[in-house]
Amino acid sequence: MHALNEASMRLGLDALCQRDASLSKVVADRGPPPLWTRRPGWHTLIRIILEQQVSLASGRAIYRRLAADISPLTAANLSSCSIARLRRSGLTRQKAEYCRGLAAAIAERRLNLATIARQDDERARDSLCVLKGIGPWTADVYLLMALRRPDIWPAGDLALIKAIEDLYGIADDAAMLALVERWRPWRAIAARILWHDYLDRRGRS
Repeated sequence: MHALNEASMRLGLDALCQRDASLSKVVADRGPPPLWTRRPGWHTLIRIILEQQVSLASGRAIYRRLAADISPLTAANLSSCSIARLRRSGLTRQKAEYCRGLAAAIAERRLNLATIARQDDERARDSLCVLKGIGPWTADVYLLMALRRPDIWPAGDLALIKAIEDLYGIADDAAMLALVERWRPWRAIAARILWHDYLDRRGRS
């Protein structure tokens, strides 16, 4: 599968700006968005699980405590930890179960992220969502950020929903879905433009 790089990012930006005046204005006003990548691997999946329904800063802080408490942070070490110990690192019971389950799948080789990286978007998403705690949003963020797939849209992302409401005045789910469909095959770049706009409006980086 082709991963986004600086060249394909420029190509996608040009295509989106030509077909969508609102996205074009964001890019003109705020500049091109960062490529925003993460390192592929199970550590990144753990971080995305920890970021579910909380701020990125909160998720990052919990991950740092987890990595400090379990050293080295290997799949085998994490999978052998008790829920109580994981909760002392700041994880909720539910997220502790999710993270331990993911670590066990990696340690026992039931989940192969290298294989998933070679799968098409739909199959990769399905392969990830087999695990408890990894739903469509978590899988899509991994595909978008870590595997840099160009046409991923993490539906339900609150920042993207708010960015669309701010920019287009759209709050209806069906209308939002129709809008997003217009951005194929560059929906992951449209997401980056909207995240960039969302963060800039709020004075965040």
